[in-house]
Amino acid sequence: METKEETRYCRQCLLMDQAREGREKLDKYLSIIKKQDKTDEREYLRRLDLCRKCEKLVDATCSSCGCYVEFRAAVKHGKCPNNIW
Repeated sequence: METKEETRYCRQCLLMDQAREGREKLDKYLSIIKKQDKTDEREYLRRLDLCRKCEKLVDATCSSCGCYVEFRAAVKHGKCPNNIW
């Protein structure tokens, strides 16, 4: 019987641990957000911590809206579609 290799996700960064390209895209996106539009580091980490605990988190995305949670959490005006943060 052939088994599929299980995809593993990093709960620290929320992106696939095997997807270097995804991490590079995230870093690029985060670097171009204007400072006045960017969530401060403490709030960003608080938001991600809440996302990590949420049952709607699937493959680094929010199953309620389909966004990459790290992208949404990085922007001040970003809102959780489930009103968790």
